[in-house]
Amino acid sequence: MPSSTSSSEAQVDMSKYDRPLPGKSLGVEAMIAVIVAVILMSGWEMFWRANDAVPSYRNSEGLWAIQRRRINRGEGDKTVIVGSSRIFFNTQLDVWESVAGERPIQLSLEGTTPVPVMEALADDPDFTGTLLVGVATGLFFSNFQYREAALQRFNEESPAQWMGQRISMLVEPYLAFYHQDYSLFTVTKRQPLPKRDTIFIPSDVRRLATYQIDRGARLFSKVETNEAYAARAKEIWAEEFVHGPPPTEEFMAELMASRDVEMEKAVAATIILRERGVEVIFVRMPSEGIYAEVEPMGYPRDENWDVLLERTDALGLHWEDHVEMQGFWLPEWSHMSGSEADRFTRAFYELIQRERASRDQGDGE
Repeated sequence: MPSSTSSSEAQVDMSKYDRPLPGKSLGVEAMIAVIVAVILMSGWEMFWRANDAVPSYRNSEGLWAIQRRRINRGEGDKTVIVGSSRIFFNTQLDVWESVAGERPIQLSLEGTTPVPVMEALADDPDFTGTLLVGVATGLFFSNFQYREAALQRFNEESPAQWMGQRISMLVEPYLAFYHQDYSLFTVTKRQPLPKRDTIFIPSDVRRLATYQIDRGARLFSKVETNEAYAARAKEIWAEEFVHGPPPTEEFMAELMASRDVEMEKAVAATIILRERGVEVIFVRMPSEGIYAEVEPMGYPRDENWDVLLERTDALGLHWEDHVEMQGFWLPEWSHMSGSEADRFTRAFYELIQRERASRDQGDGE
């Protein structure tokens, strides 16, 4: 019987299978990859520019944090604007600066209640200026915080996030496609696919504004010039009210409870700010269409706006009370067109000065 083969005898000489890679530079391949990337990116850019897209700084959490830090770096005595998108888009910083000689710090956040920002400013002794607070009742009293990550970014920004923001800002003013509304996944998600009749899924809000490096905002020109685009914006605003489920008694009870809580927070923050010498001015911007119908029903003026002013003893400017805030074009019911916002800002600033003088004269009598 033959003996088994030993392991030493079974070893195979693997050196004869070595096949070294041929010496070849990857420079050509890298150059081809760069050229292809540039061609594809250029095509994507040309496509969106042909669809009225324009370059703009991104309204990111990092950009908000940069503006917020100005208060702690020697500009705490300035006018600061907080609120949601109406006071954000309607108040033009360039025009304000031209008539006031001072450029405000814009800290508004679209789709978000300003109450948490008010509370943060109340806790910041560096802030001693004037606070303009936009009150869109459905947001202000609901604690809805679509952009709450901005406050977290200000408090917890990492070095990598800080650097990423600066690098991003180098290209933002030059690339029209560099906006979240034009990303491939966003575009794919927007495609008209069949939906179940029993399920209501609200549409994402389309692009509505362009932004400057210090967060000066202006309504996106396409909302003004493209009727179909403006109509789609109106449809999105109306979806929840028209196609959404009717509010239940439990929902309304929670809404009222939230309103009371937010009222207390706003009043407490205002008192702290005023004790430090900060002037707080509440502003109710104009609205039309579905908002003009729904907002007074959900948040009656006498139960919300009037109570807020009474409890804070702050100056309040409601568009229904002042002709200077009326008669402006709102292409999609909620925000003024760019040219109208310029005219509004000038009238708005003059109205504030007049109401301040009237109040001070009344206090002196």
